[in-house]
Amino acid sequence: MVGQIFMRVDEVAAELGVSKPYAYKLIKKMNEELAQTGCITIAGRIDRKFFHEKFYGTRTETVRKGE
Repeated sequence: MVGQIFMRVDEVAAELGVSKPYAYKLIKKMNEELAQTGCITIAGRIDRKFFHEKFYGTRTETVRKGE
C-alpha cells in the first residue's frame, strides 16, 4: 500500500500493533484535528504523511490553514 496517499484502518492497526476498533478511534481523532484546520477528511482513512508526522515526528510541524 506504500505509494498511496491514505492509510486505511487495517494498515494503521498493523503499523501500530493495535486492534481495528482502536485504530478507528485514532483515525477519527486525527481526522477531527485535520478538519479543524480546514482540511477535507475521509472517514476510516488518514493522510499517510500526517499519520507519520503525528506518530513518528518524521517531519516538522507545519502551520496549516486556519492556525
